[in-house]
Amino acid sequence: MRWSVVLGVWGLVAGFVVLIFFAWDLPRPEDALSATRRPSVTLVAADGALLATSGDLYGETVRLRDLPAHVPAAFIAIEDRRFREHMGLDVIGVGRALVANVMAGRVVQGGSTLTQQLAKNLFLTPERSLRRKVQEALLALWLEWRFTKDELLTIYLNRVYLGAGTFGVDAAARQFFGIEARRLTPGQAAVLAGLPKAPSRFNPRVNPSAAIGRAVEVLDAMVETGALTAAQAVVEAERLRFPPSPSRDAGWFADWVRDGLGDRAPPTADLLLRTTLDTRLQAAAEARIEALLAGPGRAAGVAQGAVVAIEAATGAVRAMVGGRDYRSSPFNRASQARRQPGSAFKPFVYLAAIEAGARPDDMVADGPLTLGGWSPGNGTWRARGEITIEDALAFSVNTAAVRVMQRAGGPRAVAAAAQRLGLPGPLPRDASIALGTAEVTLLDLVVAYAPFANGGHRVAPFGIAEARAEGRPIAWLPPARAPVIAPETAEALRRMMAATVSRGTGRAAAVPGLVVAGKTGTTQDNRDAWFIGIAGGMVMGVWLGNDDATPMDGVAGGGLPARLFRDILETARRPG
Repeated sequence: MRWSVVLGVWGLVAGFVVLIFFAWDLPRPEDALSATRRPSVTLVAADGALLATSGDLYGETVRLRDLPAHVPAAFIAIEDRRFREHMGLDVIGVGRALVANVMAGRVVQGGSTLTQQLAKNLFLTPERSLRRKVQEALLALWLEWRFTKDELLTIYLNRVYLGAGTFGVDAAARQFFGIEARRLTPGQAAVLAGLPKAPSRFNPRVNPSAAIGRAVEVLDAMVETGALTAAQAVVEAERLRFPPSPSRDAGWFADWVRDGLGDRAPPTADLLLRTTLDTRLQAAAEARIEALLAGPGRAAGVAQGAVVAIEAATGAVRAMVGGRDYRSSPFNRASQARRQPGSAFKPFVYLAAIEAGARPDDMVADGPLTLGGWSPGNGTWRARGEITIEDALAFSVNTAAVRVMQRAGGPRAVAAAAQRLGLPGPLPRDASIALGTAEVTLLDLVVAYAPFANGGHRVAPFGIAEARAEGRPIAWLPPARAPVIAPETAEALRRMMAATVSRGTGRAAAVPGLVVAGKTGTTQDNRDAWFIGIAGGMVMGVWLGNDDATPMDGVAGGGLPARLFRDILETARRPG
């Protein structure tokens, strides 16, 4: 008896020490229940279509009584059928899972209860260890003591991670189906209930067939628990559909918008940002650039391209494609890559000349020219002696452009005109500036063309049309525009660039039924090819080339880039 008492006392001491060992660093449950999270940023297109999300995406807090009965039933059926019978730990469930795993020779079932999953999600890390499992069990017992079953189920449905950055059934319902949780059908609820097992593998956006297969398993479990009849389960499985995924390559635009938020947004609030993106134009740009790079571009040694379209009057960005495939290369060639624009820079040369008193019908020599040992070439252009300034721009005659620059007051006058329209420096201060030797981004060049299309006003690019924080509208004014050139000067330049498309180097960009103006650009050895065009109140720019500046096979601005400009506009204008 004495030894039994001694052993019992020491057993209690040992048990207490073991309990201390496992519990000494347990988190305070009250603190964890109110733990902070990363604010979410949700971007939608101008028409409301989802573009991207970041941060921890939570929906509205849902109450059990507001949800259809099949939503909690789906989770209970597949995750913890004895949820309302156990006290946090399910010994029967663990035994059943152990037998199933031994018979299968691998892990096919888990023994964790919903309460244990809740404890893990709320308080613990994903670490797999005996210490973590014991802590999970202790916290599950505390949760069962602290809350009723309905309260536990409500917390679980609002806090469970369901993939793609979403926490809770309402956020996941909005993310994957575009609806509130209270409108979920039994089949949709089954999809969500199948996600906790493997949120990435069963993500409907990534693998819809796997998501449906898992949902069928959940529906079968709901039949076994009596939540659905077999006939209902079959109907729900057959009618499962997922809405279209967000734009494949709008990631460049989304990154650009998020990078520009700065400190304008509340740092701790969930944001919903309605952007300026035109999904129809964006889809057309994505489809046509991919088709070009896979077809004629591949044959000509073109590996990359970029497209930017803005609303000329305001600077609102309507489309942005920063490369061939965002998933393989998120580097934004539309806003980050600096390249020489070649002759696409020339409109600023002619702007400076017209502001200095030149007129489009003035004559300029187009013959050979040498300045300090430098002799610009004219490619295949055959000199005529003299041509009009308008034709010099339309046919992109280099020697004439240099002479026009001299009339304008030289390189400094041209650089000043370009910077006034929004093209950032540094810009060359020698005669080569007339041929586009400065380095610019496609976005900067497109924005600098806007005054030619909007009557002479400089604009700044922006991507956010409306912002809401925690559901409340917040002030988000677009950048103000400012007059930088006279309206008649802007109109003269636009007419001159229209001649480029109607009879000059940009003829491939012409769109039937639409007045198009623009300018082509090609750099030395065909390393870069550009077309910047104005049409229908919009300025759109195209760049084609290679990341390592490898020369392309004869690709010039008036070829594939001008054709791509036309193809995008025609695709976007088609009905349906």
